[in-house]
Amino acid sequence: MTLPQRLPASRLLAAIVVILLAMTAVAIASTVVALDALGSARVRSVDEVEPAGRSAKDLNRALLDQETGLRGFILTGKDEFLQPYTDGQKTEAEAVQAVRERVGDVNHRVSLIEDLARQWRSEYAELAITAIQLSGPTVGPAGNIERGKVLFDQLRTEIGALQADIAGLSKAARDDLHHAARVVLWLLIGMGVLLVAMIGGLSLLLHRLLIAPLANLAEQVRQVASGDFRREIDAHGPRETVMLGEDVNAMRRRIVQELATLDEAKTELQRSNSELEQFAYVASHDLQEPLRKVASFCQLLQRRYGGQLDDRAEQYINFAVDGAKRMQVLINDLLAFSRVGRLTREQTLVDLNEIVRQVVDNYSERVEETGARLEIAELPSVRGEASLLSAVFQNLISNALKFKGTEAPVIAVEVERDGNMWKFTVRDNGIGIEPEYADRIFVIFQRLHPKDAYPGTGIGLAMCRKIVEYHGGTIWLKTDVDSGTSFEFTLPVVPELAEPALAAQVEEVHD
Repeated sequence: MTLPQRLPASRLLAAIVVILLAMTAVAIASTVVALDALGSARVRSVDEVEPAGRSAKDLNRALLDQETGLRGFILTGKDEFLQPYTDGQKTEAEAVQAVRERVGDVNHRVSLIEDLARQWRSEYAELAITAIQLSGPTVGPAGNIERGKVLFDQLRTEIGALQADIAGLSKAARDDLHHAARVVLWLLIGMGVLLVAMIGGLSLLLHRLLIAPLANLAEQVRQVASGDFRREIDAHGPRETVMLGEDVNAMRRRIVQELATLDEAKTELQRSNSELEQFAYVASHDLQEPLRKVASFCQLLQRRYGGQLDDRAEQYINFAVDGAKRMQVLINDLLAFSRVGRLTREQTLVDLNEIVRQVVDNYSERVEETGARLEIAELPSVRGEASLLSAVFQNLISNALKFKGTEAPVIAVEVERDGNMWKFTVRDNGIGIEPEYADRIFVIFQRLHPKDAYPGTGIGLAMCRKIVEYHGGTIWLKTDVDSGTSFEFTLPVVPELAEPALAAQVEEVHD
């Protein structure tokens, strides 16, 4: 199947990122330009025009100080009254320079004020000072007073005009500052709106291009996972999503093929199980009958012709009888093994304390004979088939009695809670099992010792494994023991029995 030509998600995301970066760059550049204009307007207003206005006032005060000092000197003839006149000239020069540096020669008024001030001093003030110094205060340059008044009135007029011009510049600078601030404000508002719009648009775009296709694909995959393996996956969106849909389709087709194969295998297995059941029936009836006849007639031969046959013949008859009996035991054990999990009964609550007590009673003679000591903990109740669970403890305890060492057997049955499982331990001080045989001992008919040394068919531990797994647990040989043998197996905890016990333990701890 040819994949539709779609852009990969990486390219879609790259395009979105490029667009976002471009829009962000434009917004940032516009904001930087506006902030620069705002800064320039602030510098113009705060650092230039307003100081120029203060300098113009200083210039006005400097000229007034000169005129006041001159008038006092004319009236008194005292030199100390010339101090404001002298200082006023210095202040005048500094104020003129400050105005020029900040706002320039506004309408040529600064130059005109300088010219009028020099003219006032040369045509009136200096002449008046010289005359007073020569003739005293009683004699004044009456002819120059009018001229001085005219010149100083012109100075006042020009100073007022300069201050008015600077006030106009100040208003214009403030207007520029307010305009720049408004531009920055609107740019920030615009950037905020643009950011919200970009986030919203990007969210919708990503939802449509990525999230919606993935959600649709996930929904279809969930339907397939729920068992609808015939459903075709129809994926859309970016290339990766479509390819993932195709991969799921390929996996689904493979599962359908495997299921078809499993159905065939299931049919074959059912047929094979049916044949095995027929074989079990034949083995339990048709095979045991000839074995019983062989054993019976061999025993008749032994009783009737006993003493008439030589030792070799007696030995052959004993071999035949023993072989027939062992064959019967083997067939019975094999039938019992095949019935586990196949002939199921209703599972009930089983008191394992009672089960183990019955097993110990069954082996009481062997226990007394070997001098064995049994240490059995308080065991819980579990859900299962009593006869099968009894077979587990019977096999493990009988093995502990059978494979004993030189000392009297010590057999311990312990249990502990492990999450949702009970972990049982059956350990002894017998001859033990090498760790390399830990898996082999659970295989049917596998024996580690010759039958002459230890009797048995080699099916007991295989039966235990099948019974424990049938009840939802596992069984294993613990290999990290110093001596003896230790088997561990698990069985599920019965929830309705475990909760009251747990509550009782909590209450006991609180008490």
